[in-house]
Amino acid sequence: MVTNNKIINRIILYCLVLLTVVTTVFPFLVMLSTALKPNEEALEVVPHLIPKTFTLQHFKDVLNPDIFPFWKYFMNSFQISFFTALVSVIIGTLGAYSFARLEYKGRGLIQKGVLLIYMFSGILLVVPLYKMVTLAGLYDTKLSLIITYLVLTMPVTLYMLGNYFRTIPQSLEEAAIIDGLSRFQVIYKIIVPLSIPAIASVFIYVFMIAWNDYLFASIFIVSEKNMTLPIGLSSLFHTKHYVWGRMMAASLLSAIPVIVLFSLVEKYFAGGLTEGGEKG
Repeated sequence: MVTNNKIINRIILYCLVLLTVVTTVFPFLVMLSTALKPNEEALEVVPHLIPKTFTLQHFKDVLNPDIFPFWKYFMNSFQISFFTALVSVIIGTLGAYSFARLEYKGRGLIQKGVLLIYMFSGILLVVPLYKMVTLAGLYDTKLSLIITYLVLTMPVTLYMLGNYFRTIPQSLEEAAIIDGLSRFQVIYKIIVPLSIPAIASVFIYVFMIAWNDYLFASIFIVSEKNMTLPIGLSSLFHTKHYVWGRMMAASLLSAIPVIVLFSLVEKYFAGGLTEGGEKG
């Protein structure tokens, strides 16, 4: 009886996993299928997941600057996302370490206050951030988006890194300080190497938020030279070049940086770094 229950539970688990995989992967399969179909086939009443005729013309059109300035929008998004993630990790490392290790008056209040921003949805922050950006003379600049994304992501950065830093034995830091290391040397020679998985996770999280944002980019950016990919894809809907195949091709290409970034840092997610530090 016990064995039968285990088999049933395992079957249910596998079914749920399969359902999750299918619902996650299916939209991307539809996007890829549409991007590889000619226009006429993509608009058929009865669609087919596997194209009858394969074509790469939509990808060629998207990469054609005369039709769609993909590379300009791509570089704008990449610059904004990369520098936002980099600055977030640098500032977040210092701030999270102070929350996790240093003792000072009001630390708990400040730590809890940082998370208050998540009591408000992004749309409620548009007006105050818009006023701050315009008063600072940063409207329609990439810097305005970098600052905005830092404000939005810093609470999670501090929370994630702070919790990870607390798992690192203080004995490692105490030994390093006895050996003559300063507090900053302890952070970048002891804490940072042992926290690569958390730092990589934070970097990817911030990068994805900045890369996929549409709300703030559509409000703070008006000139084409500073537009990001989400805004560029939206503008493609309102041009004579709008076809479903091109939209799907552009959407697939815009997902490549996140996939590549995750693949590059995936090895750092393996556990054991802290344990190795303890043994050493």
